[in-house]
Amino acid sequence: MKNLILNIFILIFFIFLFNKIIFAQNIYVDLELVLAVDVSSSVDEEEYQLQIRGVGAAFRHPDIIAAIESTGGNGIAVAMVQWSDNEEQALVGGWHIIKDAADAAEYARIIRRSPRIIAGGQTSIAGALTFSIDQINNNNIDSSRKVIDVSGDGRANNGVHPMKIRDIALDQNITINGLVIINEEPFLDGYFERGVIGGRGGFMMVAEDYRDYAAMILQKLLREIGMPVS
Repeated sequence: MKNLILNIFILIFFIFLFNKIIFAQNIYVDLELVLAVDVSSSVDEEEYQLQIRGVGAAFRHPDIIAAIESTGGNGIAVAMVQWSDNEEQALVGGWHIIKDAADAAEYARIIRRSPRIIAGGQTSIAGALTFSIDQINNNNIDSSRKVIDVSGDGRANNGVHPMKIRDIALDQNITINGLVIINEEPFLDGYFERGVIGGRGGFMMVAEDYRDYAAMILQKLLREIGMPVS
């Protein structure tokens, strides 16, 4: 009986050790992408929902699915971050590996059902970037392309200037792209261009208001993932 109990404990130990080794190994994908969504006080509930619905619809779009399936075969890793002031950021639903239509549909469902975790606050783009960099560096995922896709409708009014954190990201080969909504600040695109976006292939897109967000995030994701191979 004692030998049986000892053997069970040994088996459990080796199962646990084996699982730890698996979890310690990095998963390789073709792209790591953080979608950093503005939920500061300038974003009301309707505008939040337009963002969430836009992202969800994009991951159901056949062009996005084709683009994912046309990458190197390892798929992409995606995570959504909600952000407002320097102390308020949240990872929504964790990281997800997307390789095909089924994975994309599941991720779209998760995003569409995601509650607004942060009710409002000031605007710290630097805080959003710092948090997003940490998520990329601590996700047990590796890739040759690492991108933070930050959207927002206002300049930073809290925390350090985003340029300082942008430069940290660039030193780590992380690209920062921007999606600016200019319904409240018509010259916000220039601010993002000078102090937020950067890195290999970094770019920015402009939405006139939140009702344009869905169309812009679709185009942006296609460009970030890579246009599908026909």
